[in-house]
Amino acid sequence: MTDYILVLVTVPDQDKGKEIARRLVEERLAACVTISGACQSFYWWEERIAEESEHILFIKTRASLYGKLEKRIRGLHSYDVPEIIALPILKGYEKYLGWIDKETKT
Repeated sequence: MTDYILVLVTVPDQDKGKEIARRLVEERLAACVTISGACQSFYWWEERIAEESEHILFIKTRASLYGKLEKRIRGLHSYDVPEIIALPILKGYEKYLGWIDKETKT
């Protein structure tokens, strides 16, 4: 297992993305959260295909914080079933990864 992860979370709009991003960084659950521009999502929901405009949060953090991070996102998110997906960071610039260590909870 790697020490660092990139967590992807879709949100309905930029305001909700900013709210979640600010909280995660303030609480040191993430070193950085990047919010994408608007994108279109197509998915099955309640027996039909939905099409929505969403934004994606790219959350950089430690793998050891995933449980707390997921719980916090679920508490802040407006969706019944938010997309929360963690991807391992297999390699990265050493100084950047050190910065993630410095800016997140131990």
